[in-house]
Amino acid sequence: MDATTARTRLIRGLQLAYSGEWGAVHAYLGHRAALRHGSDRQLIVDILKDEILHRRIVLRMLEALGAEPDPKRERKMRRIGRTIGCLCRIGGWYLPMYGAARLESANIVEYEDLARLAWFADREGDIDELLHLAEVEWDHEHWLRARAATRWLWRFSPRWAVPDPRPTIRERFETFRAAPKPPAERKPGLR
Repeated sequence: MDATTARTRLIRGLQLAYSGEWGAVHAYLGHRAALRHGSDRQLIVDILKDEILHRRIVLRMLEALGAEPDPKRERKMRRIGRTIGCLCRIGGWYLPMYGAARLESANIVEYEDLARLAWFADREGDIDELLHLAEVEWDHEHWLRARAATRWLWRFSPRWAVPDPRPTIRERFETFRAAPKPPAERKPGLR
């Protein structure tokens, strides 16, 4: 993949991630409001803070590339996030935990793909940060899945592949760096 194509795909991927984080912020705000005070609520508050920080990091990367967020995508993800946030209030405890864990799982791959695109686009300075974002998404998925798995509904819920251990995120990137292959075109989940 040439640097120009990678740069174009990187910008689009960062725009999707930036807006996806906006949707996540709104969803987690609703999720937080639906929980009583305690460890579950604190977990959601901590994740919410991470999502806000992720948005700032991704925006800085977009600006460094001379790009801006996609306003249409921003509006769409705000609506989706707010809808999910409202549903958290009527969906009980389990569905928001389960759904958030499943979405966070897809985000791990999204940031790993963006790190690969950054490598092809000669944006070496962004790689470590993108891999760190993937690792934080891994933490979110791990925590939320662990909480959801404590409920009886877990036995009846469709499962997704459990992500490989956290250190494999960087190991996979180093393997990629040794023999680079472009990230596959994927249809994003919620983002």
